[in-house]
Amino acid sequence: MAKVPAAAVAAGGLLGGYGIARWTRKRPLGGVALAAAGSVAAYEWNRQAGARAATGLTVAYVAAFAGSHPLAKKVGAWPAVFTVAGGVAAASWAVTRRSAR
Repeated sequence: MAKVPAAAVAAGGLLGGYGIARWTRKRPLGGVALAAAGSVAAYEWNRQAGARAATGLTVAYVAAFAGSHPLAKKVGAWPAVFTVAGGVAAASWAVTRRSAR
């Protein structure tokens, strides 16, 4: 089975969660997608980089979700979500890449 990087799962969770919430007009459904992807990403972060890194990246994931709301008021919803998803993906890649060495 192909292995999907935790960075892609986390970014996909932020993008997918927003997309589902927007297109279904059911915010809780988007929250389920966001939480599911966050759980999978946290599991992978813990497996690849340890508990401390997983905790930090999980906090960054939640902060990115929260931070996308005020950012959306300035730049628009999709640009805000893409920005925070990219930031979380970059942080995830940097932390898991460093620990893989």
